[in-house]
Amino acid sequence: MSSVKITVRKRLLFLLIIFTIAFVGLTGRLVYIQIINSNEYLEKAMEQWTRDVKIPSKRGIIFDRNGKELAISATAYEILVNPADVEDKEAVAAAISEALQMDKAAVLEKINKPQATVSIKKKVDAEIVKALREKELKGVIYNEDTKRFYPQRNFASYVLGFTSVDNAGQEGIEKTFDKYLSGFPGRNIKMTDAYGQELPDSESKYYEPQDGLNLVLTIDEVIQHFAEKAAENAYIEQKAKRVTAIVMDPKNGDVLAMAVKGDYDNNDPRKPPEGLTDTWSTLASEQQYNELMMVWRNPAISDAYEPGSTFKIITTAAGLEEKVVTPTDRFYCNGFVIISGQKLKCWRSRPHGSESFVEGVQNSCNPVFMEVGARLGEDRFYKYIKAFGFGEKTNIKLLGEAAGILYTPSQMGPVELATVSFGQGIAVTPIQLITAVSAVVNDGYLMEPRIAKKLVDNEGNTVHEFEPKVVRQVISKETSELTREILESVVSEGTGKSAYISGYRVGGKTGTAQKAGVGGYSGKYVASFVGFAPANDPKVVVLVVIDEPGGFSYFGGQIASPVVKSIISDTLRYLDVKPQYTAEELKALQKPLVKVPEVRNMAYKDAIKVISQSKLHAVLESGEGESSINSLIVDQTPKPGASINEGGDVVLYVKTSASE
Repeated sequence: MSSVKITVRKRLLFLLIIFTIAFVGLTGRLVYIQIINSNEYLEKAMEQWTRDVKIPSKRGIIFDRNGKELAISATAYEILVNPADVEDKEAVAAAISEALQMDKAAVLEKINKPQATVSIKKKVDAEIVKALREKELKGVIYNEDTKRFYPQRNFASYVLGFTSVDNAGQEGIEKTFDKYLSGFPGRNIKMTDAYGQELPDSESKYYEPQDGLNLVLTIDEVIQHFAEKAAENAYIEQKAKRVTAIVMDPKNGDVLAMAVKGDYDNNDPRKPPEGLTDTWSTLASEQQYNELMMVWRNPAISDAYEPGSTFKIITTAAGLEEKVVTPTDRFYCNGFVIISGQKLKCWRSRPHGSESFVEGVQNSCNPVFMEVGARLGEDRFYKYIKAFGFGEKTNIKLLGEAAGILYTPSQMGPVELATVSFGQGIAVTPIQLITAVSAVVNDGYLMEPRIAKKLVDNEGNTVHEFEPKVVRQVISKETSELTREILESVVSEGTGKSAYISGYRVGGKTGTAQKAGVGGYSGKYVASFVGFAPANDPKVVVLVVIDEPGGFSYFGGQIASPVVKSIISDTLRYLDVKPQYTAEELKALQKPLVKVPEVRNMAYKDAIKVISQSKLHAVLESGEGESSINSLIVDQTPKPGASINEGGDVVLYVKTSASE
């Protein structure tokens, strides 16, 4: 009997020890949880009890230089559902899917998720939300949000860029200045139960969002419209791959307009590109992204091309500054030059013969510029090319800028020196070229191109101003004046006649270059023209680049200069630059107006008769003399039906195999 009692006591003692150890361990664990590590568990509990709703900030407005809105943030909503509060999930899913044009099954799947709240769709228009509110759907939440909106759709699309669904900048100015435009989001913190429902009489905290700053650009909406209209017309008429137009104030580097056609709608940037609509769904996501990137890529700053004869402006300025050439120096063009055993041709098959340097610039004669390049030599010429900003980024406040391609002096042999002198064998971007030409006509001062003027708050107070920046003076004021005079004669007497504007002194230079292909040059061209006015005191410089024109001609003097003329003419009148007519121009203005006749597809000899009968004067732009008497007229400037003064010029273009 006593042995049984001892056994029971041992068992009880053992159990007591076990329970004591368990109690001590449990007590220690509770002390650890509730006292030592209480903060961690308190945070976890708070996460379960609270609903932290992010309140988006309002993205800053983007204005043009005169305060006109180019990008705004319109009110939108995010639609969410609290599944625990939804009584009839089928009905709610049907109502939402119908209003949002979504698949009902997909909406229902979201509503059935075991979560406190689920997001159905973001960036929903206010009109749709208003209609849904009227249905009084229990459990549906409408959080106010903002949606980026571009009032003029594809207007200045490559300057402005666009934002993501979360209002983050993706391209253009939206991306560059995202940290200033985006602001700081607010928060709405509420106490909730296990079902995500707000607890009655619970404490809540609301933190106001801080709106983003507004950005004022250097772009002038009116001038941008001029550039867009002219570029669009050229894009359609020339059946081009792309047309780029830039307008710059040479005195401060302000970009007044930057237009690219074809473009995209900033409000719908992910729309499938033309030609891929039918096959878009079959492409892999990576392929779709690559195709869209090609659409979003800004050619004005990202695409390097051989500038052709527009680069002769740089050769001219360098040669005059170094005094290796004077305006009266004589040259002789026999149609080609042999350099290191290679035959380099002039753009015109019929030699220019004897000519002064000024006439050589007017004629855009390649042998003249090859000689000037040779006189400068590799080192001096390279120094000026670099000084004008080629081979490096201009630092314009847009992402994706290319530096271009150029030879170093060690890579530049006699042939390379010759070709670069007339604009081949070097690759530049449009923004580099117009910035350099602006320096040539701006007393030699190279300005950093400026796209943004200042940041302002909602009260209009300036927070930060982006001042104009002088990079360096490349040539003297005297050389700049002389170069302007020579380039003015290119428009009044040379290959740039199509850019002539009565009452305004216009200077400029044509450019045509073959595009490089695999194993050499392709059969595709880039036509361009860069012009400025007034020539004695330039207010604007305009560059137009027509990539792969598919019309009758690929010459810059024929298809790009009229586009520049249109932009300069509209811009000078808008800027209230008064015309200053010469005696001859005033006399011409007093003559009666005559309608220009249709002479396209006529032989040259027949066209001049028709034009003469209309009391107008025919000017043959390509080819002249007996060799062209039976040539077919492929285009004319002005176009048929236009009204010009009696005795005015009608420029005729004929088929030719030469390249400018």
